[in-house]
Amino acid sequence: MSVQRVSHHLLLCATPINAKCCNPEEGLATWNELKRLVKELGLEKSDRPEGLVLRSKVDCLRICEKGPVLLVWPDGIWYSDVTSDKIKKIIYQHIINHKPVQQWVLKKLPFMTTHPTTN
Repeated sequence: MSVQRVSHHLLLCATPINAKCCNPEEGLATWNELKRLVKELGLEKSDRPEGLVLRSKVDCLRICEKGPVLLVWPDGIWYSDVTSDKIKKIIYQHIINHKPVQQWVLKKLPFMTTHPTTN
């Protein structure tokens, strides 16, 4: 088994059980469009030089409003109101061209790249 490089992991809160953050039908449409684009653009290919793009549909990202919500890892960029119309621009501009779509950013919480040492 070979180790594959991952460029991004896209976590989409799309079909919440409690339907607090978004309309489940809208979330499902966004999820289906995300899956289609990732496949169509070859972003899930293990031999992609930049690394593959993973995508996961999650039930809750603990925002509970302005959904569907998309978290782009490792950038720590959270997008709100991500419709099937918006996801294409996010994929092209942010994932492929490395420029977040600022007008749709809900918050930025970069992941820690180092861990503090304990004594």
